[in-house]
Amino acid sequence: MIDAIAFKYRTGTPWMDLPEHFGSWKGAHNRLRMWAADGTWEKVFTALLAQADAEEDLDWVVAVDSTVVRAHQHAAGARKKGPRPASRTTMPSDGPAAD
Repeated sequence: MIDAIAFKYRTGTPWMDLPEHFGSWKGAHNRLRMWAADGTWEKVFTALLAQADAEEDLDWVVAVDSTVVRAHQHAAGARKKGPRPASRTTMPSDGPAAD
């Protein structure tokens, strides 16, 4: 199961395209969901980190990405059909003045 889950995430393939030698794709998918829900993955990763730390086998690397991505003006909600019409100027009413 772990090999099937690792293959799926390493290759990005859809679950249904999982090779047959891994067994049922539904079984692998359901096992992944169950282990995520009951905390099994957290326990596994915590144990692996503790073991690697005890063996002084950890080499932490931190990468910070400060890339700025600008959206096209239409993606940001700009009008798509020309400029916005100018607001009408207000004119005094020709009707009688209110008292």
